Amino acid sequence: MADNDTITILRGSSLGEELSPEECAVLANIVTRRTLTGEEILIEEGLADHSLYLVIDGALAVCKKAAGGEWISLHVLNPGDMAGELGFIDGQPHSATLRSIGITEVFILERGAFEALVASQPWLAYRVMRAILRTVHAILRRMNLQYIELSNYISRQHGKY
Repeated sequence: MADNDTITILRGSSLGEELSPEECAVLANIVTRRTLTGEEILIEEGLADHSLYLVIDGALAVCKKAAGGEWISLHVLNPGDMAGELGFIDGQPHSATLRSIGITEVFILERGAFEALVASQPWLAYRVMRAILRTVHAILRRMNLQYIELSNYISRQHGKY
């Protein structure tokens, strides 16, 4: 049986925004909670783990290793943000490493546990997948805008450089 704290956090997250209280309780029964310490790796670039992560406290740095071995931070994920969405869906290796910034807590939703709900809770599965798609769409939209800004900067079009 899921605790009320887990249900409350899920209800307030982007993952649970379309879910009923009962659906949040069902989802809360299959998520696990993990606490990471400073600079602990949650996801390693090049590896697949088939899990979806939801930051509930703290922050995660989305990083790549530079040629000299030092970390370059590309983005910071904060409470409420999801991570590992594409690996959760397609099982492909991750394109970046996620490292905790200080003490960070995440919920973990394993794909196998989630898939077990599809037959008995199809609307819950549908709503969770919609939430994941919304997140991926927002990331893609942000990346497109950044690409346009960079392209304008490089080519000096539209008077922006």
